[in-house]
Amino acid sequence: MNISLELEILNFIRNNLATPVFDAIMPPVTYMGSGGAVWIVTAFVMLASRKYRKTGFKIAAALILSLLICNMLIKPTVARIRPYDVNTAIELIISKPTEYSFPSGHTSSSFAAATVLMLCEDRKIWVPAMVTAALIAFSRLYLYVHYPTDVICGMALGAIFAFAAVKLVDMIYLRIKKTKCANQEKT
Repeated sequence: MNISLELEILNFIRNNLATPVFDAIMPPVTYMGSGGAVWIVTAFVMLASRKYRKTGFKIAAALILSLLICNMLIKPTVARIRPYDVNTAIELIISKPTEYSFPSGHTSSSFAAATVLMLCEDRKIWVPAMVTAALIAFSRLYLYVHYPTDVICGMALGAIFAFAAVKLVDMIYLRIKKTKCANQEKT
């Protein structure tokens, strides 16, 4: 997508959707996704429950993949500057993020965790998680700290990390189960 088109989308959001209510709501929404905070708490809560422990491990694995691949590998490699650095007339209502723009780490971690929940749990759990992930992703656009393609790629990467984490944890659980069965047969 052309950078001028992306800025037009951000400017459309800024000029047509900005309200004092959204200005008050969007910073706390975006902070929920800072460092994957809300999703780390979700993983710990699930890890503490025997019923949801496996899902907690899957969320943790997806978040680790997001951190390593999205934030530590892709962001510094692509080194895309933030939209507010291109359109310097914008006054941010949050502190300027210090890392690069592409892809959105907030969005990646949010969709990684929410997609794990969608794959592993019933609607009463994953629907609110997806709504939260979507709000966090939108907040990044509303706050003018990411381009639309940053957010779209963050969503896609998050979903990929979720599928990989689910497969990985399922394989580990199966391996542990086979090992336990083999050990029981020996005794």
